Amino acid sequence: MGRKVHPLGFRLKVIRDWDARWFAEGQQYADLLHEDLAIRKLVRQQGPRAAISRLEIERFPNQVQITIWTAKPGVVIGRKGVAVKDLRQRLEELSGKRVRVEVEEIEKPDLDAYLVAENIVSQLERRISHGRAMKRAIGQAMRQGAKGIKIQCSGRLGGREMARTDWQMEGRVPRNTLRADIDYGLAEALTGFGRIGVKVWVYKGEVLGDKPEPRDVYVS
Repeated sequence: MGRKVHPLGFRLKVIRDWDARWFAEGQQYADLLHEDLAIRKLVRQQGPRAAISRLEIERFPNQVQITIWTAKPGVVIGRKGVAVKDLRQRLEELSGKRVRVEVEEIEKPDLDAYLVAENIVSQLERRISHGRAMKRAIGQAMRQGAKGIKIQCSGRLGGREMARTDWQMEGRVPRNTLRADIDYGLAEALTGFGRIGVKVWVYKGEVLGDKPEPRDVYVS
């Protein structure tokens, strides 16, 4: 039986911060957690073609700040900001609080694991071969400066009767090294033969923090 650890959760508080930053106890925690899930679902429904990678939610006493990381900020903002204003209004109706929405651009979408997975999913749904889609995504990521990338597809690949797993990898992806900056993304393709899961690991290099301060040594 395999024991697998989520690559992002494994590195929390070491080289990566939480995507939701707030504190609550008891029933309030459960209510805010469900509200977070509803917010994320609403934002992704608003812009399915906006190439939204992740959302950061930060809560204050009477305000919710949402940061949307996307490769197409113009689609999220809309002409003269109409789309983002409509999104903010719907989020305020959902949460009952004042909502502030910020849009951040992803400069290199080929290095974002979730966007790479979504790109492969769109190709699989258009009946493009999974091997060709993975090879193309790997080549684009390596040209953009990735140190390594691994892509795995699982399901009835090519319409086969029995599900199987296929993967391709280039470079190195040290998944057990905490200081390794590894981005992870998961997406599912809905095909005529069933669901095909796509997992992507992108290694961008090592994150080296400040050196520890030298401690005083007392010699008796």
